[in-house]
Amino acid sequence: MISVHRAGDRFEGGDAAAGIASRHAFSFGSFYDPDNLRFGPVLACNEERLAPGAGFEEHPHSHTEIVTWVVEGELTHRDSAGHATVVRAGDVQHLSAASGVRHVERNDGDRPLTFLQMWLAPLEPGGEPSYTTVPGIADSTPYALPEAGAMLHVRRLAEGERAAVPDAPRAYVHVVRGTVRVGAEELTAGDAARITGERGLELVAAGAAEALVWELCD
Repeated sequence: MISVHRAGDRFEGGDAAAGIASRHAFSFGSFYDPDNLRFGPVLACNEERLAPGAGFEEHPHSHTEIVTWVVEGELTHRDSAGHATVVRAGDVQHLSAASGVRHVERNDGDRPLTFLQMWLAPLEPGGEPSYTTVPGIADSTPYALPEAGAMLHVRRLAEGERAAVPDAPRAYVHVVRGTVRVGAEELTAGDAARITGERGLELVAAGAAEALVWELCD
């Protein structure tokens, strides 16, 4: 089964006065939808846009695997475990909140910042927080997230190029830019497909495109 969720149907959040625009794919914060709480371990897939100087001041997380993909601009990250980094387009950032951590996310640059942030539920709660960044991740090198029983694949495609969707119990596809076809469905930037029990699927690009694909064991 392929369930398509369009960019225009996302819940709009954020704080326009503070330079923050957010679009949520799942029930999130003040927006509660009991029929859209999660997909397997995926709890959130938020598109965030921060104006120069804008950001999320220090706030807590726990029992959540937080993976961030910068689309454009630079994201400044600081956390209570002592990590301070700048995350750029093409980098994968992973914050394992575990038993609890606090962090700050800001656009300290002079141009707009757009990033995608995905939250996944861990297989086991607790533990010690950890932080990882992988600079310039390649399409051929998926990022394993064993804490959530998941694997992130980056697909950058030229026109007409194809890429396999993993044969997994579930897969979550988010189109970052461009247009791709999945089975009979056409997805454009911001669209997502939640895939259950399918095999042999491919992404087919209608032009230059980029997509993130989560391979989910459950």
